[in-house]
Amino acid sequence: MVYKIARMLDLLLFPPHCRLCGVRLPSGPALCKGCRGDLPWLTSACRLCGHPLPESTAELHCGRCQQHPPACDATTAVLHYQAPVDYLIQRLKFSGELSLGPLLADLLAARISERIAPLPELIIPVPLHPARLRERGFNQATQLARRLGSRLGIALDYRVCRRQRQTEPQSLLPVGERRRNVRNAFTLTGRLPASHVAIVDDVMTTGHTTGELARLLRRAGAQRIEVWVIARAGQNR
Repeated sequence: MVYKIARMLDLLLFPPHCRLCGVRLPSGPALCKGCRGDLPWLTSACRLCGHPLPESTAELHCGRCQQHPPACDATTAVLHYQAPVDYLIQRLKFSGELSLGPLLADLLAARISERIAPLPELIIPVPLHPARLRERGFNQATQLARRLGSRLGIALDYRVCRRQRQTEPQSLLPVGERRRNVRNAFTLTGRLPASHVAIVDDVMTTGHTTGELARLLRRAGAQRIEVWVIARAGQNR
């Protein structure tokens, strides 16, 4: 009873609103229909690396992946990493607005739930180094993975992999240095309990971070490795 009263007061004092335009909503946090429709949806992309492709292309894989296949077997990204998606992800990641985690994860879960192919047995979020985790207080990839696991009915394991050395933020490095920055950055803490896994992160740019983790999981016995991200950086090419 006390909880219900507190919840009613909270709704009266802080009514739910769209996180982008501010219009009032019946429940939140969420996006209004208009803002949701205006999101930069990624509708045509390379099935291996998720890089945006022209809408008219008949190719399933981009030219780069045809020449140099990535360590993963498939990548799913639901949005382009551009306004206003970058704003939402940065508010989650750097301002600690954890309520945005379920909002963003639900967009990705809706896309994944449309597939016919079998779902992975296990979700693994890209780990943060312990020092970075203490500084930030949470891992945004784990927040997203937890919601995805709940929505899709997939087990989550955020302890099976750890980041064994602290790396520089990939976004601050030139493209040519990013692979070297994450080389041997991850290790397993035990036996990999599944053969079909999904790596979860917020954004993919060059794919070096998820690629390094995918190579580790492959050596550990993973037979199929997918990468799931909210947004994919890069222009159509």
